[in-house]
Parts: sequence; C-alpha cells; structure tokens
Amino acid sequence: MKKLLLLSAVFSAASFAATFDGTIMDGMCASAKKDPATHTAKCSMACSKSGYGLMTADGKYIKFDEAGNAKALAALKDTAKKDDLKATVSGTMDGDTLKVDSVKVD
Repeated sequence: MKKLLLLSAVFSAASFAATFDGTIMDGMCASAKKDPATHTAKCSMACSKSGYGLMTADGKYIKFDEAGNAKALAALKDTAKKDDLKATVSGTMDGDTLKVDSVKVD
C-alpha cells in the first residue's frame, strides 16, 4: 500500500513538457495591452527587466521563469525579425509560470 501511495504521489507531481505557440512580449507591454503583431523586438529588449512571456492567440499571457527570460532575450537578439515575434516555446507549467526549456522565434 505504501508503494502505491508513493507511486501515486510521484506521478501526480510529475510535469510533462508541452509546446506553446504565440508572440513573445515583455511583461510591461503585455500588461499595457499593446498589439502583439506590431510590438517590436527593439521595444522588448529595452523592456527586458519586466521579464518575458508568450501572448497566445486567445489573448492569454503566459509568464516565463528566470531561465526563460534569458532564453527569450537571447532569441530576440538572434532574430532578424523586427516585429510580429511569433515563437514556439517548450516547457512545463508551474502554477501560472512557464518553466522554459527552449524558445524559437518563427
């Protein structure tokens, strides 16, 4: 019985990586309800201290963890895109924060 309870606890605590699509935005501009399609990489990099997240097609903002913020900033620096920063992000949800494994600007 103890083994069954332990296994149940392990599986219920396990998180599985998922892929999320949307537009990378900094937290300041996302909270100001700026249009994700016209939001620029230059603005996002200037507002990096507010952290990053992904604005989904249904208007939900998913905040990144600290490692995700660093990965998002690196992806923004590496992209040639100036705006409409659509991205694919993989990671696991931890409450309302996405623990980011990877960020790819499309």
